[in-house]
Amino acid sequence: MSAVGVVSCSCLHPAVWLLKPGMQKMSSFGFHTAARCAAKDYYEVLVLGGGTGGITMSARMKRKVGAGNVAVVEPSQIHYYQPLWTLVGGGAKQLAASARPTGSVVPQGVEWIRARVTALEPENNCVWLENDTKVSYKYLIIALGISLHYEKIKGLPEGFDHPKIGSNYSVQTVEKTWKALQDFKEGNAIFTFPNTPVKCAGAPQKIMYLSEAYWRKTGKRPKANIMFNTSLGVVFGVKKYADALLEIIKERNITVNFKHNLVEVRADKQEAVFENLDKPGVTEVHQYEMLHVTPPMGPPDVLINSPVSDAIGWVDVDKETLQHKKYPNVFGIGDCTNLPTSKTAAAVAAQSGVLDKTISLVMKNQLPTKKYDGYTSCPLVTGYNKVILAEFDYDAQPLETFPIDQSKERVTMYHMKADMMPFLYWNALLK
Repeated sequence: MSAVGVVSCSCLHPAVWLLKPGMQKMSSFGFHTAARCAAKDYYEVLVLGGGTGGITMSARMKRKVGAGNVAVVEPSQIHYYQPLWTLVGGGAKQLAASARPTGSVVPQGVEWIRARVTALEPENNCVWLENDTKVSYKYLIIALGISLHYEKIKGLPEGFDHPKIGSNYSVQTVEKTWKALQDFKEGNAIFTFPNTPVKCAGAPQKIMYLSEAYWRKTGKRPKANIMFNTSLGVVFGVKKYADALLEIIKERNITVNFKHNLVEVRADKQEAVFENLDKPGVTEVHQYEMLHVTPPMGPPDVLINSPVSDAIGWVDVDKETLQHKKYPNVFGIGDCTNLPTSKTAAAVAAQSGVLDKTISLVMKNQLPTKKYDGYTSCPLVTGYNKVILAEFDYDAQPLETFPIDQSKERVTMYHMKADMMPFLYWNALLK
């Protein structure tokens, strides 16, 4: 499943981004009923991707260059607020609450081109869409998100046809997580983290803590052997929060296996095969009664070997200004970029303000001055009413909003994630 039209991790910088100029103007958004390829063949600002970054920047650019001069290219008819999927997989929210028609979130006056991008030609200031349609631009913003690769695990995605396996990362499999959680009887419950960059690095653990809490509530906890098999060597990248999580892991009797990467699922036998990354080629087979898979992820196909991308396929931008390193009229935002920070919606919220200022100055032939510090955030759900709010910068140093110790589990932070964030997302950030 493509990540286009999908937003990554949960936290939208709780206080600060709402104060950004223009954020509180509730501009009217209209529905686009007609799907079209390209209404015009030139736009002053062309935005690729209708996820969080793409829609947010479309709204900002419309205010800058006027209605009719901005277009967003997005094939998906549905826009998802994916942070809710952690709670959907845990049975605390309904999947329908995470979805809106794309036409309802594209700003009125911004052209919605419902098509896939097939090639980028920054040398010629144009992109190619399916059906061999060419669209030219003066400024290009790339917000194509990240792609999921279940197929890189042997036995998937077809393994999802079997019970006892789910994944909160896909709209097709998130409800299977809740079913597997409810159907659990006894045995191993395994939660995985892949050997690739991922969006919302906390999400693979969040569902584990929710599962543990659910089984405690239903009396099944003594029969559950909970395992977190992660390809990483740490439980979280920021020490302050990692220390807090390790305490919770110890208290709740959860087993963590570091440097263990899921390489195969034998769903018919309920077996998961892991490679030991410290001993390449050495594998271990674990029986499971429940398996939650976090898939390998990577850049969208169109960006691989593209002129705008680095050697791996991420959009190659300056980490402080978000301007492309080679093409001054090209910019990147969010999960598709090589910014060395966690891929979350909170990061997009912070990046959008910086990028807005960068483009404003570039349009006036001035050098960008506003600098992005790598701010990102992840509300680590540790139970049905508890969250540790992790906020940090490029250097993996805490960059906290509230005058409290955010490494502590808090009920208030849970309500912020579960109730306040979705409201602010639909009614403020996207507008």
